[in-house]
Amino acid sequence: MKSLSLALVTGALLLSTQAMASSSDAWAQHDADVKAACIKASGLKNAKPLGDIVLFEDNVGSALLLEGTIPSKNNKVQRERKLCLYERTGEHKVHITNADTLIAATKKK
Repeated sequence: MKSLSLALVTGALLLSTQAMASSSDAWAQHDADVKAACIKASGLKNAKPLGDIVLFEDNVGSALLLEGTIPSKNNKVQRERKLCLYERTGEHKVHITNADTLIAATKKK
């Protein structure tokens, strides 16, 4: 009986370790997918994430702040920031908006 209990506990531990590793791999893939989709949708050149991905509930998604450059009217390079919302469920839609005003508002305080 003890050997059966030990076998069950050992099996459960092995399965839970594999589940955690799988979950960790899934989140790593999620992060890579979010970064790639947001950078592509941003329209920014040399876009890069500013900070980490922010996770919301599944019905909201994940958010990522990006920074990159765009050409300005006088052909000078202008730095711009975009906020990306990535829907984790369904079709994984990406929503992009200008984030310069968001950052400017926090600097005024």
